[in-house]
Amino acid sequence: MNLLLGLDALLENRSVQDAATQMRLTPPAVSRILSRLRAATGDDILVRNGRRMVPTARALELQSEVRDLVARAEAVLTPARDFRLADLHRTFVVRCHESLVAPVATRLSAIVASEASGLQVRFVAEKADDDRDLTRGHLDLEIGDAPAPSATVRSRVVSTDTMRLIVRRHSELDVDHPTAEAIAGALHVNISRRGRTHGPIDDRLFDLGLRRRVIATVPAVGAALSILETVPAVTALPERVAQDLPSSLVSRPFPFPLSAAPIALSWHARHDNDPAHSWLRGVCTQALAPTTV
Repeated sequence: MNLLLGLDALLENRSVQDAATQMRLTPPAVSRILSRLRAATGDDILVRNGRRMVPTARALELQSEVRDLVARAEAVLTPARDFRLADLHRTFVVRCHESLVAPVATRLSAIVASEASGLQVRFVAEKADDDRDLTRGHLDLEIGDAPAPSATVRSRVVSTDTMRLIVRRHSELDVDHPTAEAIAGALHVNISRRGRTHGPIDDRLFDLGLRRRVIATVPAVGAALSILETVPAVTALPERVAQDLPSSLVSRPFPFPLSAAPIALSWHARHDNDPAHSWLRGVCTQALAPTTV
């Protein structure tokens, strides 16, 4: 069993150091496990390729089977017990975009304050680049775009949103149905944590023979709304976020279909059979259920 756990961690992380962190062992201890695995299987399992370790063909063949065996063993060895929220002593770390923090944090905090004195939820900001924090155990749950398919990371889409046009109250675009031409003629503020200046709005306008002018790209919703309160510009926000705007701003529909990226929950497969983690996923799913303006 220890060799299977070590093999699973090594294939998942492809690094002795990261596997040691996940298993809460020292790197020399994991190096000894790798040596024993090589002796037991007659295969190198991981080989060095420059500064990185890469799995052998045999190791790749074993990866999904090993993950399944480890998950089944963990389920068998986990004591059967009734889950009681009041008895839970744990800190969950959740990462999500700032626009999703409010509905999730509000619902979770209300439950924790009244029913789970031993539970704490810590929210951390999104990073610009994808990383392996779920795999390494640094995160319990990620909320946002669905990650690339993986044998070890689960993902479930829980909501989708329609995008809304955010305009200044009493401006020319503060009408029931703004036209594409009027939208193209406005100054635009983009919201992108990766600094992208081109997006679906540009594609829809291009199909109509139109172009827009982006005057600023910011990584946060609050920054975009602050700009709109002082500059005659517009931006786009998901429906759920557009329900809580400063009094000087209003949301209006786009004249063409424009959907936000689906919202997904992602977690490591090691949490599949964890009742507390299942509860966390359930509360977040309810908090992110589709809403209407």
